[in-house]
Amino acid sequence: MDAPGVDILIESPLWEAVPEASQTVLRAVEAVSAHRDAAALMRQGDELGLTFTDDAAIAELNERWRGKPTATNVLSFPAPPPPAAQLPRFLGDIVLAFETIEREAKAEDKPIEQHLAHLVVHGLLHLLGHDHEEDEDANRMEALETAILAGLGIDDPYAARVP
Repeated sequence: MDAPGVDILIESPLWEAVPEASQTVLRAVEAVSAHRDAAALMRQGDELGLTFTDDAAIAELNERWRGKPTATNVLSFPAPPPPAAQLPRFLGDIVLAFETIEREAKAEDKPIEQHLAHLVVHGLLHLLGHDHEEDEDANRMEALETAILAGLGIDDPYAARVP
């Protein structure tokens, strides 16, 4: 399966501190499309939007759409399903906040590119219909994220978590 097309918008100049950010995103999207369980949810010609923004902008989105007036690392906005025959299919948008992602990467003592890749994988899985509202769904989604990230040479982001 070919990776979905990705339309990247850089809203915040803070992302200039991560010159490999766009390439990291594209590799993460390719890794999702290469994994059989995720690829089964994709169609040829799928597309998605990805916005690199900052904490202030994502906090506004988080309050507007989720009623939470705080910054977060990633938000996913799945598009409504198109008519069955419509191609290309727009999957939705992923929005990433620089300061939160940078802070989390430092706290976890990992390169920001690895944390960014994880969040893109996580966000794209949301666009494909995965969620983590119930424990069983969360376990399934985390296992899929971990497998996809392993294909990128990135350690299990959930391994250090206390059960």
